[in-house]
Amino acid sequence: MDKTERNQLKLEENVLNNSDLILNVEKPVSSVPWKDSLKQILACCIAHSLVIQAGINMSFSAILLPQLDEKKSSIHISKSEASWIASIVAIALPLGSFIIGPLMDKFGRKKLCICTTIPFAVSWIMHASAKNVWHLYLARIIAGFSGGLTTVALVYVSEVTHPNYRTMLLSLNSVFVSFGILFTCVLGLWFRWRVMAIINCFCVLITLVMLWFIPESPQWEIVFKNDSTAAAKSLKWLYSDQKIFENQYERLLDTTSRKRRRSSIKGTDEESTRLLKIKKELSIYKEPIVYKPFCILLIIFVFQQLSCGYVIIFYAVDLFREIGGHFEKGLDEFVALVLLGSIRFIMAIISALISKRVGRRPLFFISGLGMCLTSLVAGVYMYFTVMPPDELAKLSIQKDKTDNIALYCVLGYVCFSSLGYLVIPWTLIGELLPVKVRGVLGGVMISIAYILMFFTVKIFPFVLDLIKIQCVFYVMSLVNVCGVIFIFFFLPETLGKTFNDIEGYFKREG
Repeated sequence: MDKTERNQLKLEENVLNNSDLILNVEKPVSSVPWKDSLKQILACCIAHSLVIQAGINMSFSAILLPQLDEKKSSIHISKSEASWIASIVAIALPLGSFIIGPLMDKFGRKKLCICTTIPFAVSWIMHASAKNVWHLYLARIIAGFSGGLTTVALVYVSEVTHPNYRTMLLSLNSVFVSFGILFTCVLGLWFRWRVMAIINCFCVLITLVMLWFIPESPQWEIVFKNDSTAAAKSLKWLYSDQKIFENQYERLLDTTSRKRRRSSIKGTDEESTRLLKIKKELSIYKEPIVYKPFCILLIIFVFQQLSCGYVIIFYAVDLFREIGGHFEKGLDEFVALVLLGSIRFIMAIISALISKRVGRRPLFFISGLGMCLTSLVAGVYMYFTVMPPDELAKLSIQKDKTDNIALYCVLGYVCFSSLGYLVIPWTLIGELLPVKVRGVLGGVMISIAYILMFFTVKIFPFVLDLIKIQCVFYVMSLVNVCGVIFIFFFLPETLGKTFNDIEGYFKREG
């Protein structure tokens, strides 16, 4: 290739890059009325029904372990075996999240949603028929692996939704996880764990049947299969209005054709060798539209786990007792779990409903500042409760042994965390990461998040042995302040933005 041809290719690439801005001006995102979005909502709810099982996995050990500890239990376990039954799910989760990326890119989002139900059903059958603790170990490992596979639901929803509804529909992921937690806690009030396993297996089969009737992701059809006919068929199912369908189909084709032309321009001067091909594939991860959102997501997940939102849910009863909660009038550990599950479920619904109008950043700010305030108040209150009565008298403070102020602060902390910190980071995976790496990096990111969750939950009891409980709440308050500052400076708003708009933001930042 001579110098003249090289200059011509560079000129063409510059025109293509500038066409992004032209496209956004000439073809703004069309609005979609509620009545024309019902099919999208239905498809997203069916896909999200997979993550109900992930929520059930998180809370099932809270029901299983106390029943195994009973004298009449058919399987008897030691304290060490109980800890493995509870934590082994978190260990297996990253494996499923890591391998789902390449699989969903190769075989499709819908097919992998369907396949994910199979190991879930197997795990519940093994639970119901378990004869010894090793059967439970294997069942929990399969359940955790299956929970990691549910990453495919997030990616599917991000690719079938209109930009105006994507934020809200992605937020349903946490709603369905919270429903799974609440569902398990409620069933635990009346049923034995084997019966619950059978009920959960039937729920998985219902999800399997429903998944057959939703369309494949049009983004996957056009990007990975280059099948515009199949993409049009999927979009036609999602958009019953002809004008909206044509607008979205044209936008999808335009965006994809521009990316392919850039790819062909960049690859014109390369030799078709295996080494250069691998180098070209790896070079994708050096682009600012890939590594910048990945780094932002990674730091947000670190703040999420250090905020101890999940720790409070895992250690709810022990934490209530540690801070001086008084269990009266029928409030036991099972009722406490139902209470926390109800709070998280309600707040997740509120977050999903208002996210269509409020956006990610304001919800993050409200959530982070609310968590900061409630944890600070809880820490200060607990500091005064451990002070000697004569010192409190000097400060004109009377100590009431029957109040539950710290407990109410913890419940408030759960409310605010469920509004943003426990909800939004998971949905951002489907929004910030580009389509071409969303499957792989989405799986990697969720694997990292689950590993962080495992370590924070695992070390929390040891942290309480090293420092006082009020110091833990001080640290939580500081972490939330730092998280809000980071989000203010680095997280872009995604409400109503197309994937092209989001990529354009990181290109400009790069």
